[in-house]
Amino acid sequence: MGRALRTRRKVLGQLLDHARRQPHRECCGLLAGRDGAITMALPAENVAADPKKSYEIAPAQTIGLMRELRERGLGFLGIYHSHPSSENVPSQRDIALAYYSDAAYFIITPRPYAEKPVRAFSIREGRVAELDLQILAD
Repeated sequence: MGRALRTRRKVLGQLLDHARRQPHRECCGLLAGRDGAITMALPAENVAADPKKSYEIAPAQTIGLMRELRERGLGFLGIYHSHPSSENVPSQRDIALAYYSDAAYFIITPRPYAEKPVRAFSIREGRVAELDLQILAD
């Protein structure tokens, strides 16, 4: 495992809830916070052509979510999505589309008995490192 990433417990619950509401489609959204700690999840609509196998956030929605973060005084810290039918590790597509090198990439599985239903990764220049999650009280 790589460096540690701090996140509130309620955020992890929100990610799991989002993934489990439509377990056969990839969910997605942005993660935000202050002082390097993730304190908020902002769900987005998956507009991918095949939402069962990939995710895409519409550019206009991304701009709107980024504006909301600024208005709340929060920083953009990560992106999340789910893998409904595969392990929650970055796929080749996830790695190729990891444009934000400073962001954490969270991948959730909706499967109820997964050992690690929420995992976070750093993806930089094609290199993947799993991040340790430090859970903060709400």
